[in-house]
Amino acid sequence: MRTAAAYPGAGRGKVPTQKGLTLPAEILTPEEVLAILAQCRDTTTGIRDRALITVMYRSGLRVSEALALQPKDVDLHIGAIAVLHGKGDRRRTVGIDPGASPTIERWIEVRRERLAPPRGVSLFCSQKCRRMSKSMVREMLIRSAQRAGIEKRVHPHGLRHTMAYELLMEGVPIPIIQRQLGHTSLQTTDTYLSHIAPKQVLEVITARSWDAP
Repeated sequence: MRTAAAYPGAGRGKVPTQKGLTLPAEILTPEEVLAILAQCRDTTTGIRDRALITVMYRSGLRVSEALALQPKDVDLHIGAIAVLHGKGDRRRTVGIDPGASPTIERWIEVRRERLAPPRGVSLFCSQKCRRMSKSMVREMLIRSAQRAGIEKRVHPHGLRHTMAYELLMEGVPIPIIQRQLGHTSLQTTDTYLSHIAPKQVLEVITARSWDAP
């Protein structure tokens, strides 16, 4: 016997229980990110998704910034990505590490050979050379995380959180993190990092010793 919620249209018009809530950031481990990447199959869309995840994770771009990229905006020879229309329509240049280059280069090659997109098509596009939506990316990450057996809430901004956390724990100065993330002030970055990675608290508490009975 089906419940009322099982019938088509049963939830129409209802407000989602999480609407308006600010959900806590959940930082992914490097192993969890690799497990998500491993779910991207060796197909045109799988190669694209792997490159898109790599860009968001290794550069900390917002999903809207990543989806707005043009091929000309990415210079892997010097490890630079030009964000022409960031938040507030501000322009900035961010770095991306050499380890990310092969994954992105492969998508650029596959995109050119299999899709042959006309000029002006976004770097991360559909197989019909249309721009991807943010909801497509969110759904792709949810599916990949589920297949990888990850119980954390995985979403595009979580990759940005994870990148910021890793930079902080690696000892990267906050002004550099600020410029990479595209924040307007150091205070914004400091608040952002304190929310997702209380480094000083972790360092003090983990330095304590205890001889367990």
